[in-house]
Amino acid sequence: MQPDPPPLCKAPEEAFVRDHTRLRTVPYLPELRLHQADDPYGLWEHTEDTGLPFWSFAWTGGLALARHVLDSPELVRGRSVLDVASGSGVVALAAALAGASGVTASEVDPYAVAAINANADANGVSVTAVCEDLLDSPRIDHDVVLAGDVFYDKAVSRRVEPFLRRAAESGALVLVGDPGRRYLPRGAFTALARYDVPVSRTAEGSRRRRTTVWQVPAR
Repeated sequence: MQPDPPPLCKAPEEAFVRDHTRLRTVPYLPELRLHQADDPYGLWEHTEDTGLPFWSFAWTGGLALARHVLDSPELVRGRSVLDVASGSGVVALAAALAGASGVTASEVDPYAVAAINANADANGVSVTAVCEDLLDSPRIDHDVVLAGDVFYDKAVSRRVEPFLRRAAESGALVLVGDPGRRYLPRGAFTALARYDVPVSRTAEGSRRRRTTVWQVPAR
């Protein structure tokens, strides 16, 4: 039996997510619906203890990676998948729809865990949402590791890249979706596909972002 998680990781009721968002289709991903906030920054007032509610909309890198997975389901079909720093869970949902044998979505924000559960329910798929920091894990026991938009912060990036490298070295297929964030390691990954993703001007400051899906090679 798993021990109870620390208080920070006790997810709030999914009713909180539903009360502060609207269930809508996702730009670029008509196959999916997400609980999305009209004003994520306004919602921040209710979630100050965990920071900006990244889970209340789909980030650009996640949109491109989810599109790539849905367009190439053979990447995940019949395989175990980990979506790290899952946010709204959009990439995890795409993997589940594409036929993954099992999907785990990891987050450190308890509101994100509630959102992932609500979004999985809304799309009729099974995703295991865990509130746990996995970035220092020495062993990754998944066939595929997915990461959408994880290089937005210097400190986070310094931990994410070694984790993704370890996953690749363990034999996992490791894919990253990134719209050119500042801390993406330049020249370190292999470009697989590029997408012009329609995005929220509130989140990105423009209507479209050229976004790349990268594969992380083993060293």
